[in-house]
Amino acid sequence: MRFVLRLLITAAALYLAVRLVAGIRYEGDWLGLVAVALVFGLVNAIVRPVLYFLSCPFIFLTLGLFIFVVNALMLLLTAAIAESLGLAFTIDDFLSAALGAIIVSITSAVLSIFVPDREKD
Repeated sequence: MRFVLRLLITAAALYLAVRLVAGIRYEGDWLGLVAVALVFGLVNAIVRPVLYFLSCPFIFLTLGLFIFVVNALMLLLTAAIAESLGLAFTIDDFLSAALGAIIVSITSAVLSIFVPDREKD
């Protein structure tokens, strides 16, 4: 159940980014946006840790600001994979991806407050 809630939170965050950032577009229904959220989750689970490890010196030198670059790259990679899967999720440029990544991060953090960490037995 927690996985489904996290997936819906990510889909809502992506929807908000589409609505607020002019360079991010999605044309389709909610089910397709949930599929984009699933792709985004897989990219963040598989590629992001490797990229964090490889860019650790840059993250350290910029006092963590390079994380915004990594998050924008993850959103751009998500858009490329989604487009190859036939999902109508596109990002025009890096600046749009950076703004979208900030919106997705903040929205996900705020909405995650309402999702418990673990189910109590």
